[in-house]
Amino acid sequence: MSVWENFYVIVGSSAGALIGLQFVVMTLIANRPIGPGQSQGADAFATPTIVHFATVLLVSAISCAPWHTLLGLAISYGVLGVFGMLYEFIVIRRMRTQNAYKPVFEDWIFHALLPLAAYAMLAASAWLLALHAANAMFGVATATLLLLFIGIHTAWDAVTYHIFVGKHERE
Repeated sequence: MSVWENFYVIVGSSAGALIGLQFVVMTLIANRPIGPGQSQGADAFATPTIVHFATVLLVSAISCAPWHTLLGLAISYGVLGVFGMLYEFIVIRRMRTQNAYKPVFEDWIFHALLPLAAYAMLAASAWLLALHAANAMFGVATATLLLLFIGIHTAWDAVTYHIFVGKHERE
Protein backbone atom coordinates (compact mmCIF):
# COMPACT_ATOMS: atom_id res chain seq x y z
CA MET A 1 0.00 0.00 0.00
CA SER A 2 2.98 2.29 -0.46
CA VAL A 3 1.10 4.18 -3.19
CA TRP A 4 -1.11 5.56 -0.40
CA GLU A 5 1.76 6.60 1.86
CA ASN A 6 1.78 10.31 0.90
CA PHE A 7 -1.98 10.50 1.38
CA TYR A 8 -1.78 9.08 4.90
CA VAL A 9 1.25 11.17 5.84
CA ILE A 10 -0.72 14.31 4.94
CA VAL A 11 -3.99 13.18 6.54
CA GLY A 12 -2.30 11.79 9.66
CA SER A 13 -0.23 14.93 10.13
CA SER A 14 -3.36 17.05 9.80
CA ALA A 15 -5.16 14.95 12.39
CA GLY A 16 -2.22 15.20 14.79
CA ALA A 17 -2.06 18.97 14.41
CA LEU A 18 -5.81 19.28 14.93
CA ILE A 19 -5.62 17.20 18.11
CA GLY A 20 -3.04 19.66 19.44
CA LEU A 21 -5.19 22.60 18.40
CA GLN A 22 -8.18 21.09 20.23
CA PHE A 23 -6.13 20.96 23.43
CA VAL A 24 -5.15 24.60 22.99
CA VAL A 25 -8.78 25.63 22.50
CA MET A 26 -9.92 23.60 25.51
CA THR A 27 -7.21 25.23 27.60
CA LEU A 28 -8.31 28.71 26.51
CA ILE A 29 -11.93 28.10 27.47
CA ALA A 30 -11.08 26.17 30.64
CA ASN A 31 -11.33 29.30 32.83
CA ARG A 32 -15.03 29.67 32.01
CA PRO A 33 -17.40 28.66 34.79
CA ILE A 34 -18.80 25.14 34.43
CA GLY A 35 -22.54 24.87 34.79
CA PRO A 36 -24.56 21.83 35.78
CA GLY A 37 -24.52 19.04 33.21
CA GLN A 38 -21.81 20.60 31.04
CA SER A 39 -19.43 17.70 31.53
CA GLN A 40 -22.14 15.45 30.06
CA GLY A 41 -22.24 17.78 27.07
CA ALA A 42 -18.47 17.50 26.68
CA ASP A 43 -18.71 13.70 26.75
CA ALA A 44 -21.33 13.84 24.01
CA PHE A 45 -19.91 16.58 21.81
CA ALA A 46 -16.22 17.37 22.53
CA THR A 47 -14.67 13.99 23.26
CA PRO A 48 -15.90 12.37 20.01
CA THR A 49 -14.07 15.05 18.02
CA ILE A 50 -10.77 14.02 19.60
CA VAL A 51 -11.66 10.35 19.05
CA HIS A 52 -12.28 10.99 15.33
CA PHE A 53 -8.98 12.86 14.95
CA ALA A 54 -7.18 10.09 16.86
CA THR A 55 -8.81 7.47 14.62
CA VAL A 56 -7.57 9.31 11.53
CA LEU A 57 -4.09 9.42 13.04
CA LEU A 58 -4.25 5.70 13.89
CA VAL A 59 -5.56 4.69 10.45
CA SER A 60 -2.73 6.72 8.92
CA ALA A 61 -0.14 4.97 11.07
CA ILE A 62 -1.65 1.55 10.32
CA SER A 63 -1.71 2.32 6.61
CA CYS A 64 1.95 3.37 6.54
CA ALA A 65 3.17 0.37 8.54
CA PRO A 66 5.26 -2.17 6.58
CA TRP A 67 2.68 -4.98 6.39
CA HIS A 68 3.87 -8.24 4.82
CA THR A 69 0.32 -9.33 3.94
CA LEU A 70 -3.04 -7.64 3.69
CA LEU A 71 -4.48 -9.78 6.49
CA GLY A 72 -2.99 -7.70 9.31
CA LEU A 73 -4.09 -4.50 7.62
CA ALA A 74 -7.62 -5.85 7.10
CA ILE A 75 -7.90 -7.00 10.72
CA SER A 76 -6.67 -3.63 11.98
CA TYR A 77 -9.16 -1.70 9.85
CA GLY A 78 -11.97 -4.09 10.79
CA VAL A 79 -11.34 -3.87 14.52
CA LEU A 80 -11.06 -0.09 14.36
CA GLY A 81 -14.25 0.18 12.30
CA VAL A 82 -16.27 -2.07 14.63
CA PHE A 83 -15.00 -0.31 17.76
CA GLY A 84 -15.76 3.03 16.11
CA MET A 85 -19.35 1.96 15.44
CA LEU A 86 -19.76 0.76 19.03
CA TYR A 87 -18.35 4.07 20.27
CA GLU A 88 -20.82 5.96 18.09
CA PHE A 89 -23.72 4.13 19.77
CA ILE A 90 -22.33 5.34 23.11
CA VAL A 91 -22.11 8.88 21.70
CA ILE A 92 -25.73 8.70 20.52
CA ARG A 93 -26.82 7.58 23.98
CA ARG A 94 -24.84 10.41 25.55
CA MET A 95 -26.39 12.93 23.16
CA ARG A 96 -29.86 11.73 24.11
CA THR A 97 -29.28 11.75 27.90
CA GLN A 98 -27.23 14.91 28.44
CA ASN A 99 -29.02 18.08 29.57
CA ALA A 100 -26.47 20.78 28.72
CA TYR A 101 -27.61 21.32 25.14
CA LYS A 102 -30.53 20.24 22.97
CA PRO A 103 -29.08 18.77 19.76
CA VAL A 104 -30.51 20.06 16.49
CA PHE A 105 -30.72 18.19 13.17
CA GLU A 106 -27.20 19.25 12.12
CA ASP A 107 -25.81 17.87 15.39
CA TRP A 108 -27.41 14.48 14.76
CA ILE A 109 -25.89 14.41 11.27
CA PHE A 110 -22.33 15.42 12.28
CA HIS A 111 -22.15 13.76 15.70
CA ALA A 112 -24.06 10.56 14.99
CA LEU A 113 -24.99 9.71 11.40
CA LEU A 114 -21.84 10.65 9.47
CA PRO A 115 -19.35 9.23 12.00
CA LEU A 116 -21.34 5.98 12.19
CA ALA A 117 -21.28 5.79 8.39
CA ALA A 118 -17.52 6.46 8.31
CA TYR A 119 -16.76 3.73 10.85
CA ALA A 120 -19.09 1.31 9.01
CA MET A 121 -17.28 2.15 5.75
CA LEU A 122 -13.95 1.43 7.45
CA ALA A 123 -15.21 -1.94 8.69
CA ALA A 124 -16.69 -2.81 5.28
CA SER A 125 -13.46 -1.79 3.55
CA ALA A 126 -11.57 -4.19 5.79
CA TRP A 127 -13.75 -7.03 4.57
CA LEU A 128 -13.38 -5.91 0.94
CA LEU A 129 -9.60 -5.71 1.25
CA ALA A 130 -9.34 -9.45 0.61
CA LEU A 131 -11.58 -9.24 -2.47
CA HIS A 132 -10.34 -6.11 -4.21
CA ALA A 133 -7.59 -4.21 -2.41
CA ALA A 134 -7.52 -1.15 -4.69
CA ASN A 135 -11.21 -0.36 -4.23
CA ALA A 136 -11.05 -1.15 -0.52
CA MET A 137 -8.28 1.39 -0.04
CA PHE A 138 -10.48 4.07 -1.59
CA GLY A 139 -13.12 3.13 0.97
CA VAL A 140 -10.61 3.46 3.80
CA ALA A 141 -9.43 6.80 2.43
CA THR A 142 -13.01 8.05 2.14
CA ALA A 143 -13.82 7.00 5.71
CA THR A 144 -10.62 8.64 6.96
CA LEU A 145 -11.28 11.92 5.18
CA LEU A 146 -14.89 11.89 6.32
CA LEU A 147 -13.78 11.53 9.96
CA LEU A 148 -11.23 14.31 9.48
CA PHE A 149 -13.79 16.72 8.04
CA ILE A 150 -16.40 15.74 10.64
CA GLY A 151 -13.82 16.56 13.31
CA ILE A 152 -13.05 19.92 11.71
CA HIS A 153 -16.75 20.76 11.49
CA THR A 154 -17.56 19.74 15.06
CA ALA A 155 -14.48 21.50 16.45
CA TRP A 156 -15.44 24.71 14.67
CA ASP A 157 -19.03 24.31 15.79
CA ALA A 158 -17.92 23.91 19.41
CA VAL A 159 -15.64 26.95 19.28
CA THR A 160 -18.31 29.18 17.78
CA TYR A 161 -20.84 27.90 20.33
CA HIS A 162 -18.52 28.74 23.23
CA ILE A 163 -17.68 32.14 21.79
CA PHE A 164 -21.14 33.35 20.82
CA VAL A 165 -23.49 31.48 23.17
CA GLY A 166 -21.07 31.52 26.09
CA LYS A 167 -20.40 35.22 25.66
CA HIS A 168 -24.13 35.94 25.50
CA GLU A 169 -24.74 33.90 28.68
CA ARG A 170 -21.95 35.75 30.55
CA GLU A 171 -23.37 39.18 29.61
